[in-house]
Amino acid sequence: MRYLDETVGPECRNDYWRIFDRLRAELGYADYLGALQIYRVEHPRDPRLLKISSYLINYPFANRLFPNSLDVIDRVKRHGTAVIVTDGDVVFQPRKIVRSGLWDAVDGRVLIYIHKEQMLAEVQRLHPAHRYVVVDDKLRLLTAIKGTMGERVVTVFVRQGHYATDAAAIARYPAADVTVERIGDLLTLDVRSIADAPSR
Repeated sequence: MRYLDETVGPECRNDYWRIFDRLRAELGYADYLGALQIYRVEHPRDPRLLKISSYLINYPFANRLFPNSLDVIDRVKRHGTAVIVTDGDVVFQPRKIVRSGLWDAVDGRVLIYIHKEQMLAEVQRLHPAHRYVVVDDKLRLLTAIKGTMGERVVTVFVRQGHYATDAAAIARYPAADVTVERIGDLLTLDVRSIADAPSR
């Protein structure tokens, strides 16, 4: 938002976020480049678009990782296979994952879907396991995954980030099997005991 303010000003910044929010409601994921494409259609003569595009493409995503994220992945890998399953587009989302260091952290085991909760059979086919542990900041998704996979999955809700602090959204769903305040808290928990935790 700060960069948009400086580059295009508050009025155009508001236009971009209006488009972004509408697109996120339609798609179910954050589509920064898609919103920029629509913004371009609405503002075809604005040369500042190229600066915004460059800013997004070259954004230093590693700076945006929550503390201890990579350490948690390293710890998980000692007990099982770590896989990133995420929603997003097929251009910007992979770039975010690569530039953040997450792609290398999971040795390239990255799956990107439009709605990951609808692709659970494919995830299980590609990465078969006796039991799964799913960590997410969206209780809605954890509830859907639990509804599909039942006892085969332990859900871990991380109360960190934009989605995890929406009290109204959280109140609509049952609690996850395990709840932590920050992703880094998983470093202090027994990963094996989480995997063996009884499902709710």
